[in-house]
Amino acid sequence: MTHTATRAASGTTSEAAAIIEVCAQQALSGNGISEAQALALCALPATATMDMLAAARRVTTAFKAEDSFTCGIVNGKSGRCSEDCAFCAQSRYHDTGVAVYPLLETDALVNRALELADAGADRYGIVTSGNTVNDRELDRLCEAAQQIAARTGLKLCASLGQLTPERATRLRQAGFSSYHHNLETAESYFPQICTTHAYADDIATVRHALDAGFRVCSGGILGLGERPAQRVELAMTLRELDVHSVPVNFLNPIAGTRLADRASLLPLPPMEALRALALFRLIMPRKDILVAGGRECTLGQYQSWIFMAGANGMMIGNYLTTTGRNTDDDMTMLRDLGLVPSSAAAQGDA
Repeated sequence: MTHTATRAASGTTSEAAAIIEVCAQQALSGNGISEAQALALCALPATATMDMLAAARRVTTAFKAEDSFTCGIVNGKSGRCSEDCAFCAQSRYHDTGVAVYPLLETDALVNRALELADAGADRYGIVTSGNTVNDRELDRLCEAAQQIAARTGLKLCASLGQLTPERATRLRQAGFSSYHHNLETAESYFPQICTTHAYADDIATVRHALDAGFRVCSGGILGLGERPAQRVELAMTLRELDVHSVPVNFLNPIAGTRLADRASLLPLPPMEALRALALFRLIMPRKDILVAGGRECTLGQYQSWIFMAGANGMMIGNYLTTTGRNTDDDMTMLRDLGLVPSSAAAQGDA
């Protein structure tokens, strides 16, 4: 860390403001801040938070339109996942009482898409538990994609676990335009979270999706017990991969998972969560950054602040195994902020 950053961590408001301004200018150049600059921001005192958020907002407005985007998902296949991810309610290693069912029928997948389109979503993601899907499931997903494309204007996203180049091509041809695959956390912390597959497997899936021409959505979960420096490490990895969209989730500890009983893993304080979001924006100024799971329990009354902290999108509706906020409330919040969802803007709806 630089001498100036060290002084700012314990020193004056003006020194912290100077560091933030340098970082803002670097991000506004379009290249994003360096790892050293990001670590310097992590070291700044709480009094610097508002300036950090303001800097992130400046960068967002410089590279992203003033409208926002929304996405919704369906838990297309639930439970009995072979992976041991410490946070996951669907892992077969955890006893959480989560619903267990096979891949939904085509009609159910299509009907959920119609519901989300009516609610104002721009994107629709079909998510399945498990390391990957089998050939029969892949056939059904491709059939659903074709029907959804014919009946809605939703952009389709698949989140089906590990991906091969051949399957990536098949999904792309069926009408999926995006592929979602989170890295979850930094590589240096990943062994504390998952031991049933290698971090390199996730990197390979992201690269296969990119090579197939997908818009790739990849991010992680904050508040797993990682250090701030490891949040920076995750963001730097995502920037190096050059993914298109970065979903930022916050841990919502679920009873029965390995992380549920760790007292140190209470929800992140709202301002710490927002500062982390601002870091992601300053590191990746040109990317879509959306806030997804855990925002209700982590941010509470500060949910609207995600847009000041660097986000330009959010997930609406329910999550995989937890309940989200009422969709109408979220859409009202966006309009109150003057952030017209992309779907509404396309329809000329103010």
